Amino acid sequence: MESAKTQKSLFVRLFTNLAIWVVIGIVGGVIVGMVAPELGIASKPGIDYFIKALKILIGPIIFLTIVSGIVGLESLKDLGTIGLKAFIYFEIVSTLALAVGIIFGETLRPGHGMNLDYTQLDASSVAKFTSQAGNMDANSGFLAHTLHLLRGAVPVDDIFPYVHILDPFIKSNTLQVLFMAIVVAIVLSLLAHDKKQACLKPLEFIQHYVLKLLTWLMLFSPVAAFSAMAYLIGKFGIGTLLGMMELLVVMALASCFFIFVVLGVICYFAKVNVFKFMRFISKEVLVVFATSSSETALAPLMQKLEAAGINRGAVGLIIPTGYSFNLDCTNIYLSLSVIFLAQAFNIPLSFEHLISILIVLMITSKGAVGVTGSGFVVLAGTLSALPSTG
Repeated sequence: MESAKTQKSLFVRLFTNLAIWVVIGIVGGVIVGMVAPELGIASKPGIDYFIKALKILIGPIIFLTIVSGIVGLESLKDLGTIGLKAFIYFEIVSTLALAVGIIFGETLRPGHGMNLDYTQLDASSVAKFTSQAGNMDANSGFLAHTLHLLRGAVPVDDIFPYVHILDPFIKSNTLQVLFMAIVVAIVLSLLAHDKKQACLKPLEFIQHYVLKLLTWLMLFSPVAAFSAMAYLIGKFGIGTLLGMMELLVVMALASCFFIFVVLGVICYFAKVNVFKFMRFISKEVLVVFATSSSETALAPLMQKLEAAGINRGAVGLIIPTGYSFNLDCTNIYLSLSVIFLAQAFNIPLSFEHLISILIVLMITSKGAVGVTGSGFVVLAGTLSALPSTG
């Protein structure tokens, strides 16, 4: 009797576990994409509408969390302390991620033997992305990149000199929402205590229901995972993925090394078990993997960390900022891709070239914040660090 209850309880937990359903969606999408490619391609609206709906909530959640969190701090000095520590951490760790990508690329050489000829390639499919790389030319210098980044943080129209208050929320521009939230939070923090609390209560009320909407929306993440994988396999075929398997395997190995060694050491000093932490965010990782969009995990991750007892101000400030300045696996992908391209086109890289690539990526990887197709933009802006034969 007790055994039957235990089995039933286990079944209920598995049946109601969203991560299990995301995995089922991924597997189902792969099968449909292989067996019925046309149906897989036709299922693309499932992931499109999911991400669009999520983008509607991301801006308000970031704004409300940051404002209520910062206003709740004892003083603005705490904001400066948290921000400074986060900035130093982001710079060090993101640079380590770039170095890991270069080391794994040079050691395992995923592009070796491909012998591609760049004169035979059709670049028209990525022209709309690489055309944006003019702002990210590797030779334009650190100051130019910094000014470009700061300019992109302020939601000001290029033609009419006024601020578009709603644009950052409509376009889900994380950096601009972050900027506006910090400004509003600082202004509210300077008010008298009673006025501050009067402003804070309606913000917390709205935040509560926006997060509830997010919880309901995430119930559709298995459907989004299914449609994303079905479309990917249906349109490009399983053969395309197998053809890039060596690069994907090296990317996976580099990411695992970074997570369990580099972040593992950081977690050790922070007295956090890295394996328990990865299990804690496993659902968000699966959703990101299936949808190929890190934005799908931003709001749920903030909600989960806050529910775990982490200070709201710290969560609201660090997580969105990290999404702009500390996407470590993206950094691994960028540096590894540059090495992969050099090997695929038989371009020799000296140690000086590798250092140049690392330095350039330290700048350009920050310069594509909020840019659609930013991976192509960053790569295009970085390839000038390669020898002229490339």
